[in-house]
Amino acid sequence: MTSIQKLKLQTIGVLALSSLALSVSAAVTPEQAATLQTTLTPLGAERAGNASGTIPEWTGGMATNAAAVDSDGFYGDPFAGEQPQYVVTAANMDQYQDLLTDGQKAMLQRYPDTYKLRVFQTKRTATVPQKVFDAVARNAVNTKLAAGGNGLENFDTAYPFPIPQNGVEVIWNHITRYRGGSFTRTMAQATPQANGSNTYVVLQDAFSFATALTDYGPKISDNLMFYFTQRVLSPSRLAGDVLLVHEYINQVKEPRAAWLYNAGQRRVRRAPQVAYDGPALSADGTRVSDNYDLYNGSPDRYEWKLVGKRELLIPYNNFAIASREVKYDDIIQKGHINQDMVRYEVHRVWEVEATLREGQRHVYAKRHFFIDEDNWQAGEIDHYDGRGGLWRVAEAVALQRFDQQVPGYAIETLYDLQNGRYMALGMTNEERKNYDFDFEASSADFTPNALRAAGIR
Repeated sequence: MTSIQKLKLQTIGVLALSSLALSVSAAVTPEQAATLQTTLTPLGAERAGNASGTIPEWTGGMATNAAAVDSDGFYGDPFAGEQPQYVVTAANMDQYQDLLTDGQKAMLQRYPDTYKLRVFQTKRTATVPQKVFDAVARNAVNTKLAAGGNGLENFDTAYPFPIPQNGVEVIWNHITRYRGGSFTRTMAQATPQANGSNTYVVLQDAFSFATALTDYGPKISDNLMFYFTQRVLSPSRLAGDVLLVHEYINQVKEPRAAWLYNAGQRRVRRAPQVAYDGPALSADGTRVSDNYDLYNGSPDRYEWKLVGKRELLIPYNNFAIASREVKYDDIIQKGHINQDMVRYEVHRVWEVEATLREGQRHVYAKRHFFIDEDNWQAGEIDHYDGRGGLWRVAEAVALQRFDQQVPGYAIETLYDLQNGRYMALGMTNEERKNYDFDFEASSADFTPNALRAAGIR
């Protein structure tokens, strides 16, 4: 019996529950929740390593002083000097096919001379602050899906379903995962042409969970999940445009609200297109709105099937590619980012298949999700078109922001197998400052009027 078969057998009880109607989804029992302190981690991963030894036991995650952090928030590499255990290429991919997604196999085949997966010793570095662990323990016995699975009830802070019963609960863990209470970042996005030519777009994001607002209290809707703004800093033809999003917990009750400030027109307009497969801001057609953060927004247009768990090669602990010593041009290459700079490890993932619901519309008829068990981030997502063809491959180049106890991405990528283009988002290497987790904001900073003021050039 293979390790993948064993993992699927371990989740057979969960898979049986996934056939239940989402409207009757219930929190787990106190006895089940107690396993978050024994056989499972506080976020619901298996504490034990695997039988082959390629995945170690989780022992608490990365220490907050794991390496140096400079005055601008850039990290030293705790694993500098380590060498790959092996490298997966187009020539030997059959040897590792059980550890690869269809999207990874397709990338190896499309770029046989340059695309590779450098595989290092697995480090289970993911962790979050104790207050988040405490909230997750409460969620385990209290949080339920709203009718249809498109919202949450009795939800606290992050990770509503540490012991998921169906596919949409796994997806909600990704959507609501802990990213720090609030932060700002200035980062670059690349959308190279198939021939490699590229113009960087520099963006400034501000993000705040409702509970991190300085005026959090009775006047803040208890249905608010977070506020988000994104301002374009360059190039000059796009500079000054600003996006504002109000994201809600129960999206049956209150759908996402979005506004766009157009600097050329000096006008703020509602932006209902900033959702689902609406065009993404300043992305040159390389992604749609719900590709941001690998996946975001309401899950209502898909049927979600929990396939099970498996072991997979995913990017992990990528401190080297996030170094301020690295230039954007070192990362961005023709066809894909520089794979000589990406670190992969073997990790257990939740596998979820999303199929477009009858009567719904989306450019992606099917999506195949692979969600890391330790931090609930999407590691890989394969996207299929209406004819069933594999179209786009998303990958998160992950790292643990250890001083803040925040799992995150160094870069997120989306590769188009049909036209040879791709998008790489989130690079901060050449910016003055890395993520700023000391950011404080009130609800007044995330209004349409504030959006107009932020957009003035």
